[in-house]
Amino acid sequence: MFRGRKPYGLIGVAGVLALAACAPAGNAEPAAVSGSPRAAAKSPAPVTTPQGPPGVKPRAGEVRPIPRTGGLPPVISSIPTKRKVVFLTIDDGWEQDPGFVAQVRDQRIPITAFAMRDAVEAKGAPDESGGPARYVGAGKWGYFRQLRDAGVPVENHTLTHPNLRLLGYAGQRREICGASRLIGKETGTRPTLFRPPFGNYNTDTLRAAKSCGMSAVLLWTASVQPGGKIAYQVPDKKLRPGDILLLHFRPNLAGDFRILVNKIKRRGYELGDLAAYLAAAGVR
Repeated sequence: MFRGRKPYGLIGVAGVLALAACAPAGNAEPAAVSGSPRAAAKSPAPVTTPQGPPGVKPRAGEVRPIPRTGGLPPVISSIPTKRKVVFLTIDDGWEQDPGFVAQVRDQRIPITAFAMRDAVEAKGAPDESGGPARYVGAGKWGYFRQLRDAGVPVENHTLTHPNLRLLGYAGQRREICGASRLIGKETGTRPTLFRPPFGNYNTDTLRAAKSCGMSAVLLWTASVQPGGKIAYQVPDKKLRPGDILLLHFRPNLAGDFRILVNKIKRRGYELGDLAAYLAAAGVR
């Protein structure tokens, strides 16, 4: 039926012939009238694309340069800024909680992951310091591809998590370069940041990291414990501008992460884009 007109069956013969004459030839479909349901159905739905990586970006002149020593990658525990901004990082890869990916993706929370092969592939004993494990190796490298797609850089935390000080240069290089090759294969991007297990490193570590394409060795200023509690490494026990926080893929990660992010924001801090700040400091 045509809205606002008489029913089709009441149109005279001449009208029917006129309509037939106006119809397209062959099997061509009549053009959709603007505003009709068919025209609306053919219009593509608008696509909203996130504008770059999540997290606040540095202002011009905000970040002081980070010097290199002897051409080796710098060892960084915090970002040299006076702005109330902190940076979230997470290590290993044992507990692959889908709720964590959803938070990071849906709330656009900036975080940098440091993947360790044995943890991601569930080889060995998982980290259960946060309670009984539930999602150990649930998605393996597919989980880290989900994180990548949510805007999370996947960086290097060795193959097997050794104490690097107990290895020579060749052994350290096998751990670091091997992890970089694997992460590049699984995610499509080779790492440029390295986090040594336990925070242990020596000159051979820096030499090996450089030979494997690392631009910096990243440590931390505070670690996050089960329940979202922050364990500080400074006497005044509080956040400071430029702090790098260390988390782990542990049980109850999604809940603990929610507590942590709310706590940081209540204290007046923003969450920063680590890669952008490192670039402003002349590192990347």
